[in-house]
Amino acid sequence: MFDKQGRKINYIRISVTDLCNLRCRYCMPEEGIFKKNHQDILRIEEIEEIVRVGAKLGINKVRITGGEPLVRKGIVKLVEKISDIDGINDIALTTNGTLLKKYARDLKEAGLKRVNISIDSLNKNKYEAVTRGGDLQRVLEGIEAAKKEGLTPIKLNVVLIGGFNDDEIGDFIKLTIDDEIDVRFIELMPIGQASTWAKERFTPNTIVLEKYPKLVPICKEDKGSPAKYYRLPKAKGRIGLINPISSHFCRNCNRIRVTSDGKIKPCLHSNLEIDIREFRKLEMNLFDIFKNAIESKPRKHNINNHEYEPIIREMYQIGG
Repeated sequence: MFDKQGRKINYIRISVTDLCNLRCRYCMPEEGIFKKNHQDILRIEEIEEIVRVGAKLGINKVRITGGEPLVRKGIVKLVEKISDIDGINDIALTTNGTLLKKYARDLKEAGLKRVNISIDSLNKNKYEAVTRGGDLQRVLEGIEAAKKEGLTPIKLNVVLIGGFNDDEIGDFIKLTIDDEIDVRFIELMPIGQASTWAKERFTPNTIVLEKYPKLVPICKEDKGSPAKYYRLPKAKGRIGLINPISSHFCRNCNRIRVTSDGKIKPCLHSNLEIDIREFRKLEMNLFDIFKNAIESKPRKHNINNHEYEPIIREMYQIGG
């Protein structure tokens, strides 16, 4: 399936819950969130149907997100159901890693291929501060469990926060020397909780290359990835730079998103949403709903110009 810009859309990100067991300062309010009624969240069967129809339109890659997806009841069963769908050959999951030690083996056996793990500091106290109570050791144990079960390549997502973790860039880079781990530095986006905070804390990813000029660009371009990759000489892993603000990757965007309450978002940075359940009430089939959503995908976001209208949803409601 191609959108009106000629981009091949083969990737769907599905948020399975708004809930999370952490309270990261740029993502979740300190008091947590109001728990939605059970009937307001997509059922496992509905998510399976969404992926099945998406596969018929050419979707072959699925990423499960949240909130924290591992707090969703039935998550292992969902992975198993998705892995049985013809045409789906890549199932990944983005997690904070705190529950990964518990679920890694079951997820692997259910058909999960790999994981992205969010980790913004390697310092115990700083990690606890930015997550408002998170335990770094549990995340490190989750990373080891993912390695052991072969949920690879493991990608560590690091939101670069000025004055907080920009002094740890070297520590994260060292993780790639002996392990086939991708460390990806992501620019802080002005969404929800971070909409005003980001103005003070925003640091462009160019600081990584300025501090570590020995990083060598990897010439082979993966058009399906938002990251530009680099490597230290002889290192096993890679360093990725994701620059949604300073250098957007809209021209190669191949994805759509589905929120946990059943809205299709053609673009992360747009308020445009297609309500699956409301259209189903009008007896519109899911195939046509998907097709219309893909055709409505904008050419690019407008974050960097005066026309930008901040999105209504918080990041934990979108799935990133």
